[in-house]
Amino acid sequence: MSTATHDTHAPAPEAPLGSGDMFDRIARRYDMLNRVLSMGIDHGWRRRTVASLGLRDIARPEVLDLATGTGDLAIAIARSHGEARVRGTDPSKNMLAIGVDKVRARGLDGRVSLTTGDAQAIALPDASLDAVTIAFGIRNVPDRARALSEMARVTRPGGTVAVLELGEPRGGLIGPFARFHIRHVVPRLGALLSGATEYRYLQRSIAAFPEPEQFAAMMEAVGLRTTITPLTFGVCNLYVGRKEARPS
Repeated sequence: MSTATHDTHAPAPEAPLGSGDMFDRIARRYDMLNRVLSMGIDHGWRRRTVASLGLRDIARPEVLDLATGTGDLAIAIARSHGEARVRGTDPSKNMLAIGVDKVRARGLDGRVSLTTGDAQAIALPDASLDAVTIAFGIRNVPDRARALSEMARVTRPGGTVAVLELGEPRGGLIGPFARFHIRHVVPRLGALLSGATEYRYLQRSIAAFPEPEQFAAMMEAVGLRTTITPLTFGVCNLYVGRKEARPS
């Protein structure tokens, strides 16, 4: 029998920024804050991501949505194709719980399943999926190269890996205003509305993310022929990688 004692008054340890535990803390406010902070534009970004997958010609596509959060992209994929089967994984149990309720409310629980999972170690066989997506999550993955390699591994030849991620606009007349919004408005408004300092992490993680061409090169390195589509003046970028089909 252990004789160790515990200090019941010790404060809970801080959740590591970008971790599943951090998102557990902000799960209840996550959807509302996304709508406010993106001014609703994130719906359009997800629609572009769904359209990039090329699922229309596949009878019953199998899709994996990594870092699915509360399931918005997984739901959008299922709605776009009546026969699609979508798995969504995320390290945050609280985010997934909200997502499960949303899936049920839309009558999609027969085609969309949400479970905990790690983008760096996908528990699926090689070449088992028609498409893999990750929206606003690759920034938070500690080993991005490993995650991209896993995405390519589970995608069938000819399939698609789509990465939607925020960025800092670099040029154009709107660039300075967009950068100001990301660097100053987003973290301050997020902290004000949510009562949480975690949204200050958002700006820092965006600033630390590789330039679009560098990230695309990481996708190319794992066998994905990649295009970059800047969205909303480069506030967001859509990276679409096609896994080359094996020679016949």
